[in-house]
Formats: sequence, structure tokens, C-alpha cells
Amino acid sequence: MSFATMARPGDAAADAGNAAFASRKFFDTASQTWMVKVFPGEYYVTSKPDEVIVTILGSCVAACIRDPRVGIGGMNHFMLPHSKAGNWAGDMQSTRFGNFAMEKLINELLKAGCSRSSLEIKVFGGGNVTDTQNAIGTDNSDFILRYLEAEGLRCAAQDLRGNLPRRIQYSPSTGKVIRRLLGSGESPAVVREEKEYVSRISKKQTGGEITLFD
Repeated sequence: MSFATMARPGDAAADAGNAAFASRKFFDTASQTWMVKVFPGEYYVTSKPDEVIVTILGSCVAACIRDPRVGIGGMNHFMLPHSKAGNWAGDMQSTRFGNFAMEKLINELLKAGCSRSSLEIKVFGGGNVTDTQNAIGTDNSDFILRYLEAEGLRCAAQDLRGNLPRRIQYSPSTGKVIRRLLGSGESPAVVREEKEYVSRISKKQTGGEITLFD
């Protein structure tokens, strides 16, 4: 039986019938596949062989994880390495933080029937595409590699850092990833989206998180 799970910061998992899910899923006639968009602070898990997960990454990082034995996989998209306390368990339970985004995605995969020892993990993003002095893309890149090492999880492939945004297409059923570097002319739109996301979450902050943009 196939399934799909999508969640956003603070939301319960959403099923295929709700409006949030439907608005992110579209049929690509060129590839004859269903594509699902994942935005910052979200994750998506599916067992459907005809689904491809798509995201755009600037300074953010996405982890593409699957268990090839059972054909179940998913992707997250996080913007910050960890909460201010630095605890990988996350003192603010939000998938905008890499620590919680990784825990949440892996736990959802295990609940769906995946085996931790069989997980195939590929990580992308972490470009320093803004003029900020904080180099958040480097911080995100360093975090994800440290996290995998600390958790004893093998990284099968990585494409991190640099100064250009990326478009990622991930097929959980096959593990295939198509990565396209976006030109410098496309960077402002990606940066704008990240800034808008920071603006939205900052209204919910109780204070003290790291500054992304000067």
C-alpha cells in the first residue's frame, strides 16, 4: 500500500487529501511523473514509485534519504543548523532547524518500515548565495556532515557549498537525484524567498536565534 506524508513547522502530518498537499503536487508531462514541491522548514515522505520530490536550495540544505529495500524515501529542507541551545534533539521542535529536521525525517522513515542500517543518504545545498557575513550555507553544510558522522550514518553522495543556488529533483523509489545549478541571475529570487521565510519565522521566535541576513 502506497502512502505520502508531508509536514510543515508546527503542523501535524498531512495526508494526500488536504489542500496543502494538493497545492504542492503537479504532473510533469515531460517526465510523465508526479512532482511534489518541498519548501524551507518542510519534509516529505512517500512510497509512491511515480513521485519525484523537488526543491530549490540557496543557503539551505536538503537531505534525500531512502531505504532501497522497501522503496520508501523522503526529503527535508532546513535553513538553520540547530537551535541556539545547540542541542541536536532540538529545544524548539521545528523542522526549520537541521537537528530536528533530520530527526523528524529519519523517524518518519523508520515508522514507515525503513531500516536505519539500510538508509541511503544524499545531501545537497549550503551555498553562500547572499552577501551576509554569517556564511550560513557553510554552517549548514558543516552541520549535516557532522550530524551524519555523529549518528553513524553513511553519506552516499553530497553536493554542498559553493555560491550558486541549486534545483534538486529526487526520486525516492530509485534514489536518482538530478541537480541543476541555477545561474547568478536566478539567485536573487532564491535569496528573496529565504528572506521572506526568515521574516515569517522571526515573528514566531521567542528571541535569540542566529542572524541570517544583515
